[in-house]
Amino acid sequence: MKKTALGSTGLQVAPINLGGNVFGWTLDEKQSFGILDAFQASGFNFIDTADTYSFWVPGNSGGESETIIGNWFKSRGNRSEIVLATKVGYENGVRPADVSKANILKTVEESLRRLQTDYIDLYYTHKDDGFTPVEETLEAHDQLVREGKVRHIGASNLSPENLIASLEYSAKQGKAAYEVYQPHYNLLAREDYETRYAPVIAAHGLAVLPYYSLASGFLTGKYRSEADLGKSPRGGGVKGYLNAKGLSVLKVLDEVAASHGSTPATIALAWLLTRPNIVAPIVSATSLAQLKTLTDAPSVSLTADEITALDAVSTF
Repeated sequence: MKKTALGSTGLQVAPINLGGNVFGWTLDEKQSFGILDAFQASGFNFIDTADTYSFWVPGNSGGESETIIGNWFKSRGNRSEIVLATKVGYENGVRPADVSKANILKTVEESLRRLQTDYIDLYYTHKDDGFTPVEETLEAHDQLVREGKVRHIGASNLSPENLIASLEYSAKQGKAAYEVYQPHYNLLAREDYETRYAPVIAAHGLAVLPYYSLASGFLTGKYRSEADLGKSPRGGGVKGYLNAKGLSVLKVLDEVAASHGSTPATIALAWLLTRPNIVAPIVSATSLAQLKTLTDAPSVSLTADEITALDAVSTF
């Protein structure tokens, strides 16, 4: 699998970022190892997780995904072959969101222990917390980069204003700067990213790794009526897409997929990979069949007419 540079980081990544939110949630450790093994065997090397995954599961407290990934590294001896991203600062069911310097410096040590590694390739500010100045958050990240515990930093769920302020502060002060942005972006969620964030991304040359790349699974085509919502523990999250626009997008995805002998999910990801600055959509899989629909996406070359049709049906 051909790898490309992740923005200005110099990290070489294959163009799918495997989401680790399902590890310790809908997959146990053995099942997670199976997905991770198959992902790497397919030539991919980029894994995304967070310190809070998966606190929302009864009996969990957060960190389960990192623990499973750390155990996989130890079992396989392959840490140096993987580009690892994790995050800090999201609420975890016990405390609210917190990207203060004290919390970042404390939490990174917990993540490193769970992941059984001494460095994180890409460390994200997971969201705005509403009270910490961007300067304080960046001072913490800069310290971690200088100490070698973190190699590069990124951001997710920041307001455009805070993202700009963060980038300007880093440039002015010569501090570690965000090189990657992780937005909510897919065929059914375009307007917010394209109108508010894309200009900032372009101006600063950030790499983009969208989450909810398949609209919580809706763009797989699995959910076409309310009766389908019970097919998955995540089904309730797609109810809002069961409308005329959502079904129209599925229709075009079906048509394009048929012409390629492919699936709607693969085509939805292939479309994302045609967008400016998109390097590797973040997607999770709970079976080997699902994983193949994801890893097939970089090999699909959409025609100009197909891209136009997808753009038109998903316009805002």
